[in-house]
Amino acid sequence: MNASSTALAPWLWGLPLAAACWVLVYAHLTEIADLLTGLLGLTRATHLGESVHFFLYDTPKVLLLLTGIVFVMGVIQTFFAPERTRALLAGRRLGLGNAMAASLGIVTPFCSCSAVPLFIGFLSAGVPLGVTFSFLIAAPMVNEVALALLLGLFGWKVALLYLGMGLLVAIVAGLIIGELGMERHLEDWVRAIHAGEAKTASGEDLVWPERFQAGLKHVREIVGRVWPYVLVGIGLGALIHGYVPEDFMAAFMGRDVWWAVPAAVVLGVPMYTNAAGIIPIVEALIGKGAALGTTLAFMMSVIALSAPEMLILRKVLKWPLIATFIGVVATGILLVGYVFNLVL
Repeated sequence: MNASSTALAPWLWGLPLAAACWVLVYAHLTEIADLLTGLLGLTRATHLGESVHFFLYDTPKVLLLLTGIVFVMGVIQTFFAPERTRALLAGRRLGLGNAMAASLGIVTPFCSCSAVPLFIGFLSAGVPLGVTFSFLIAAPMVNEVALALLLGLFGWKVALLYLGMGLLVAIVAGLIIGELGMERHLEDWVRAIHAGEAKTASGEDLVWPERFQAGLKHVREIVGRVWPYVLVGIGLGALIHGYVPEDFMAAFMGRDVWWAVPAAVVLGVPMYTNAAGIIPIVEALIGKGAALGTTLAFMMSVIALSAPEMLILRKVLKWPLIATFIGVVATGILLVGYVFNLVL
């Protein structure tokens, strides 16, 4: 062990403890939110109580994910320089990389805001922009929870169609964004990391303490910039989550007119929840006469195009890239809604 690693050794003992605390807190987020909500004298049976509970649950969840993922990606980056990562993915840029990223998104239980940390991590490792967007879209839009619930509520045909259309939207949208060459619309600090300007020394020259130090530096640089946007985004989502009028939405979605699908998408964008949270609402809306395709378009817009997600992404992306992302994904969601209404 060289002099640098010896100097770093004392704080290394804190990493296992920090990791254990991370796992412990993450495993008990619901109980912690329940406890804190009760200590505030609130109950989830009220709009205010549900909003506060949502904020107390989702804030530590997203910040823990952000810190953990960015740290791990920072350590991994010391082994694989951005140039090497881009070289490995260069031959897959036209589709395979997008399909792999979208498939990864399906098996990660993230809502849209929770997927942003890994999105940032991918960019920092030099993964092409279009590939990272395929993950960002697929992670909240298609996951195993939604598939299982749709399978149980509506049968395998609906679940399979949802899976196929969601993957198609994520892959095609990522391809389009990648082909547009919009890396210049990343924020300057992200573009510097993505281009490899902020990388540390060559991985072959580093020992483990230095790799861990690089991970912590990664956390300070990225989490230190993004966390205020996380709080604002989740705060907005919590307010909407607790005060959404279900009957009002069903009234629009039940109308058999061409504008019902786009109206449902527009209605869903300001809202925020994950797939597991929105499925019961989907079931209730359909029970009140809403068309399935219209309701699924609403669900996808809530979990893939939420306003809180856009607020968090604003710290990473410039408005032209955010607008392109919204436009491409919204078009895909509209297609899903119309296809479902036509086929079923």
